[in-house]
Amino acid sequence: MQLPFFSAAAVHAALDYTVLAEALRAAFRVGCTAPLRHVHDVTGKGDRLLLMPAWRQGEDLGVKLVTVFPHNRERGAATVSALYVLLDGATGHPRALIDGEALTLRRTAAASALASTFLSREDSATLLVIGTGALAPHMARAHCAMRPLKTVLIWGRKPERAQALAARLCDEGLPAQAHADLEQALGKADIVTCATTATDPIVRGALLSPGTHVDLVGGFTPQMREGDDELIARAEIFVDTYDGALREAGDLVQTMAHGVLARERVLAELAELIKGIHPGRRSRDAITLFKSVGTALEDLCAACLVLERSPAGSE
Repeated sequence: MQLPFFSAAAVHAALDYTVLAEALRAAFRVGCTAPLRHVHDVTGKGDRLLLMPAWRQGEDLGVKLVTVFPHNRERGAATVSALYVLLDGATGHPRALIDGEALTLRRTAAASALASTFLSREDSATLLVIGTGALAPHMARAHCAMRPLKTVLIWGRKPERAQALAARLCDEGLPAQAHADLEQALGKADIVTCATTATDPIVRGALLSPGTHVDLVGGFTPQMREGDDELIARAEIFVDTYDGALREAGDLVQTMAHGVLARERVLAELAELIKGIHPGRRSRDAITLFKSVGTALEDLCAACLVLERSPAGSE
């Protein structure tokens, strides 16, 4: 029997944001074994291999293989590439190969939107998307799927890219518009989602209105940072997982090292919100922050859903 391969198109077709968010809700409630990602320097020139395994004993087993080769830009090739291998948890035999980039885009956006249902105000009307890369449109779509948003503002360092993304989302029926003034946009937003590779903070806490929810998804290493000290000082802080975020998220690691953030101010991880251990948003005026670095539990959940919802693999 030929091993099925699910292309990016097949993954996007299978993983409706709301359906995936509900699957993630169930997966976080049950849990699985998901070791911290393995990172290996494979060339000594900054080229890295990342391995993200996860399993539920006797049921599902999978691993995402990610390569990050920064010098690919000089070759005219993508910097990041990913493949997911889904295995049978009982026998260890391979079940499917899945496009890893599409899987990551969908599960990242759905996890943030799921967290937002606990942390943003139910009447949130304006979403600000910071960044115009591959993840940005998925963040907009997922948040719109989970909240009745009336306006989606798009900001990027290159205005023409923000305008192009806004036009694309408008064509899909989303109420999107490019916004050139980031400071002004931060003051208008009820939800801010930031998906960048920034190492210097972009989201300034002093500019946020009371009641804003901030979703930081871009930074996944201790050197990366999207929010400033004022944001960390003002916000009630939540994470996708303690293990990942407290070791890998520069927004938290750096501020803890500088004495801005105390460990006890990280109030809950996503599983605790889902299980009702922590109520999430506790007042209308609170500024909430969800910091995610990604977890292999999300990949495994999304991969199983692709297999469940797809009639067959695609070339």
